[in-house]
Amino acid sequence: MTDMPDRILRLNTVLDRTGLSRSTLYRKIEAGTFPRQVRIAERCAGWRESAINEWMRNPMFYETAGSK
Repeated sequence: MTDMPDRILRLNTVLDRTGLSRSTLYRKIEAGTFPRQVRIAERCAGWRESAINEWMRNPMFYETAGSK
């Protein structure tokens, strides 16, 4: 079987998986230490599951491209 398609996770799912609070998650996005969300509709965004899984493999040292 081929690779599974990359799912889009909504905020509550991301918070449940990571254990982060909402404010901490957004603070980490601004600092470049958590993946940015992707827009999926005019007023709707989510995170790629692959990006969340990558962050979870090494959360202490994760940096987005272009941060710092």
